[in-house]
Amino acid sequence: MANFEFPQQTAFYKGKVRDVYTIKNDWLVMVASNRISAFDVILPCPIPYKGQVLNQVATYMLNATKDICPNWLVATPAPDVAVGKRCEPFKIEMVVRGNLTGHAWRTYSSGKRILCGVTLPEGLKENDFFPTPIITPSTKASEGHDEDISKEEIIAQGLATAEDWQILEKYALALFARGKEIAAERGLILVDTKYEFGKLNGEIYLMDEVHTPDSSRYFYAEGFEARQSTGERQKQLSKEFVREWLIANNFMGKEGQTVPEMTPEWIATISRRYIELYEQIIGESFVPQDWTDEQRFEATVAELNKVIG
Repeated sequence: MANFEFPQQTAFYKGKVRDVYTIKNDWLVMVASNRISAFDVILPCPIPYKGQVLNQVATYMLNATKDICPNWLVATPAPDVAVGKRCEPFKIEMVVRGNLTGHAWRTYSSGKRILCGVTLPEGLKENDFFPTPIITPSTKASEGHDEDISKEEIIAQGLATAEDWQILEKYALALFARGKEIAAERGLILVDTKYEFGKLNGEIYLMDEVHTPDSSRYFYAEGFEARQSTGERQKQLSKEFVREWLIANNFMGKEGQTVPEMTPEWIATISRRYIELYEQIIGESFVPQDWTDEQRFEATVAELNKVIG
């Protein structure tokens, strides 16, 4: 995918997965690429249609939650392009967890019972539900690994005021509740997710992607309890299967480790899994759209002209 030069463009940032263009310092164009990252490392091979899946799931979810809090999105002019308002981001990610899974489980199984200042109950098995969802924030690292942080540390370090934190907490839990409702209607459990927020004219906005397979983990609801009772692995739709493949091949993003070979068959499998999640969560068949860079550019410029006026 090309690097674009949009009219009145004032900045460009290449993220792990998205290319972000700032227009007139007030607007953002976000292009979801087919790049895939894990353990904060961009893997060497792109995944067909991943950008389209991420962008269209995020668009669906942002529209389905805009009654809870304001969000940045204004339009989706191309399958993998979003246009919206530029906010000043909080340098934290609001990670909400409904189940003891992933990083939380790795922490718990090591014997620790406090995660990001939150005390975890005794007697839980991997993937068990918490009594109520918990927020385990992390710092938003511009490079390198995000780090766990507590609410108290966030306020002490000035990453958010106590007043802002109350709003962030309220929004994050309400968004998670809505995400769980939407997932349940589709036979899924929203296990955990992360939200990013920013400020615009003093108001807190939801930013970036929401409830996508890159930012969230889903389990299939059918058979969940039976699998828990027998200790069987949960059937899930998320990027976790890519992380598990990397771990099994001795890669966790640490110095000196090498990304294992991604065969064409494995790349096709990852693509299929992303499409499966789209179809499961949206409830519609996925329609692959192969736009040229020229088509993307023209549609985005036309949208910017409408938005900026």
